[in-house]
Amino acid sequence: MQFLEVNHLKKYFATQKAVDDISFGINKGSIFGLLGPNGAGKTTLIRMITGIFYADEGTISLEGKKFDPTKDVGQIGYMPEERGLYKKMKIGEQAVYLAQLKGLSRKDAMEKVKQWFIKFEMQSWWNKKVEDLSKGMGQKLQFVTTVLHEPKLIILDEPFSGLDPVNSNLIKDEIFALSRKGSTIIFSTHRMEQVEEICNHIILVNKGMKILDGSVSEIRQQFKENLYQVGLEQDEEAIASETFDLIGKKNMDLFIRIKTGFSTNDVLQFFIEKKLNIRSFQELLPSLNDIFIKLVEGTPLSRQFQNTNA
Repeated sequence: MQFLEVNHLKKYFATQKAVDDISFGINKGSIFGLLGPNGAGKTTLIRMITGIFYADEGTISLEGKKFDPTKDVGQIGYMPEERGLYKKMKIGEQAVYLAQLKGLSRKDAMEKVKQWFIKFEMQSWWNKKVEDLSKGMGQKLQFVTTVLHEPKLIILDEPFSGLDPVNSNLIKDEIFALSRKGSTIIFSTHRMEQVEEICNHIILVNKGMKILDGSVSEIRQQFKENLYQVGLEQDEEAIASETFDLIGKKNMDLFIRIKTGFSTNDVLQFFIEKKLNIRSFQELLPSLNDIFIKLVEGTPLSRQFQNTNA
């Protein structure tokens, strides 16, 4: 049984299909990437999972039971991309208040807030107002108020926005720690390099529909194009072989695509016969960013290796 199951979910606004028959499941404790361009339907999907919107069709199940927003919302922590904090309220008082709204007693809320403020070095901020915080400081506060009640499902929409590298790593470490403790995390972002580093599993949505679903490693393997980088110990201006197509060249590195019917051994044999010394030979798997662009815009994955002569 998966922790969260979304089955044939649909949501319409007038004539627009914001979410069009999307299904997926998330295992307990996993970090799940929800990806897509602006207007793809990600926010609408998140708002249905959190009970803000009701689905027109389809079902959502949490731990094997039909999702009930009135009962299950306390198990969810949602950090929206837009800052959802009271600007005039002092941040210590606000964090305690929001924790109480999630069911904690004032004593427990105060204890949890102090623990998180110490961990994130926010103690001196206690009497500051939200309107006086930088975007990065506001992101740290919003993350704390999202997770301090120890929700089973955590939804993070662009959690690293406005953060410097040090604080990005701080949040990232906490995401991994929460996952290890059993929290299930949905992570939505436009930063593909963060997805590759953080997520176990992803889906890509576009125009309200799911167009990709799988683990990061499986997806990169699925979209590989027989591309390899060959590092030579000498510069070769003209190289041609029946075993591969030369896609690009940078200094003494060649970017090649092995032709159908040939293997890496055939390619290596070609270089040996040409008496060309190889210092490196590696397969080039597409990044999630390349796959994203290919599926959304139809751009070839190998474009970054073309016209690289230097």
